[in-house]
Amino acid sequence: MRLSRAITWGLGICLFVLALYAAVSLSHPRGSQGLVVFGDLVQCILPLIANAGLLLNAGTPHWRRNIFWMLLALSCTLWMIGQFQWSYYEIYLHKPLPAMYPGDILFFLRGIPIIAALTLLPHQKRGEVHARLGYLDFSLLLTWWTYVYVFFVLPWIYATPTVSQYNHSFNLLAIIQNNVIVIGFTVLWLRSKSAWKTVYIHLVGASALYMLSALVIDVGTDTGDYYTGSLYDLPLISSFLWFALAGLIAYLNRHQLDAASLEETSGSSDNSDLNVHGWSSRLAMVAVISLPLLALYSLHFDQGEPNVRDFRLATTMVAALPLAGLIFVRSYFADADRARLLVQSEQALENLKRLQAQLVQTEKLVSLGQLAAGAAHEINNPLAAILGFSDLLADDETLPDKARSTASKIREQARRTKTLVVNLLSFARQVPSERTLLDINTVVNNAVQLRALDLRSSTTRIEQQLESVLPGVRGDDNQLMQVFFNLISNAIDAMESHKGGVLTIKTMRDRGNVVILFSDTGPGIKEPHRVFDPFYTTKPVGKGTGLGLSICFGIVQEHSGKILCYNRQEGGAVFRVELPAVLAAFPAKELQQLTTQGSNPRKSS
Repeated sequence: MRLSRAITWGLGICLFVLALYAAVSLSHPRGSQGLVVFGDLVQCILPLIANAGLLLNAGTPHWRRNIFWMLLALSCTLWMIGQFQWSYYEIYLHKPLPAMYPGDILFFLRGIPIIAALTLLPHQKRGEVHARLGYLDFSLLLTWWTYVYVFFVLPWIYATPTVSQYNHSFNLLAIIQNNVIVIGFTVLWLRSKSAWKTVYIHLVGASALYMLSALVIDVGTDTGDYYTGSLYDLPLISSFLWFALAGLIAYLNRHQLDAASLEETSGSSDNSDLNVHGWSSRLAMVAVISLPLLALYSLHFDQGEPNVRDFRLATTMVAALPLAGLIFVRSYFADADRARLLVQSEQALENLKRLQAQLVQTEKLVSLGQLAAGAAHEINNPLAAILGFSDLLADDETLPDKARSTASKIREQARRTKTLVVNLLSFARQVPSERTLLDINTVVNNAVQLRALDLRSSTTRIEQQLESVLPGVRGDDNQLMQVFFNLISNAIDAMESHKGGVLTIKTMRDRGNVVILFSDTGPGIKEPHRVFDPFYTTKPVGKGTGLGLSICFGIVQEHSGKILCYNRQEGGAVFRVELPAVLAAFPAKELQQLTTQGSNPRKSS
């Protein structure tokens, strides 16, 4: 309802403006100063109204769609600047615009931004144009069309002034340009769907009406019937109002346009990228070929005025330099972009190969995990017997002290073995994530015990500095043990390749967080800012896939925590894991002190 009401109001305003203009035109005599001022002011204001409607759509997240609407608005702005010149002569100087006025080029150039906008295919999200190449393409199009205008039109002003030839050349080029615009919007209308089809049909109508208005005004000028403020201006005014209405309709249907763009994306082929990028290559080819062809035309086929021929040859020579420069620069940047895309494709292929290898390795690890779980279950049975009999022997007072001491040692080692088996089963199991209140020191101890089973080098050791009183942390013990296990394994691997060292694991509390620091004395990390990127690894081929730390990063993020990495000044790497503490686990006095420190930033610093 709101959509139809807004469009109805827009149509009503357009009809009111047209009726007002017609009433003023009919009520004032031809050539009166009031009618001239009214007609020029209206025609200066209407492009601003069109710009307002078109630029409503320039604030989307889609770069190409924004540029499309901005180019349409630029077209109206160029026309408005030309109208300002017209108004300056008629209102300020009180005389008509010269019959052969060089400033008429602005009315011709207003079509170039629209032609550039047509090539952007805003109804498709694929093939986003690089901004740098887009600017070069527009500069190339502007330079080439300006050259064509100077070649065909300006000789009849500067070489051999002839009003009839000037008007004929200008009108012919304008008709060709307007037809290109109408045909271009028609093609987009035929290729689009749903909401975009509605927008394009309005742009087709507005462009066709502008082309009709240009023909009507040209005919009226040739017959001497046209004057500023006459009814001949109504089609022109209607075309600008229609552009504004098209922008308003697109804005009101912006959500449908997004959905239609997704539909176009899913249904389009890979050739859509070529449609966006290929037109500039074709334009470059046309620009290169047109220069010698037009020069040959001037030399051998143009049998008119020698001054016109010389002017056109000089124009061709002058235009060759900027056109060649733009084509060279665009080719350079296009080649650079292709090289960049090739490198990205190679990296993507390499990552795909690594992912495939990781999937194979994951399947192996799953099988090994199942095997280890089965073996651990089988080990539990004799361990239970060993624990039971060692308890009986250790508690039997009839045995000698030496035998009871030996039984106690057997019991301690059996309990340690049972704890390791339980940790191994917990680490290998595949169960949904379950958040419970955890003691971080216990999780760290379990991870250290698991990793210590494979501590091959006697020059590498693990030291723990665990704070005795820590608040609890809510999380999944299996996932957090996986994080700590990976961090410990990476540190040990780095130190063993560096002739050993010491890994210090420290737990502490920092305001409302529990902090776990993993500090090693290894060689450090070359690029600490990249260690959490997927597939980034400094290990040799076959010893790492680059996914471990990225998985750890994701797990810590899921626990609403942070994980940081940096190098120590004295050497070695530090991983800092911060997890939010459950404040209810604080003793009452300590919780009050923590709250006081958090509310006073000077004390906390």
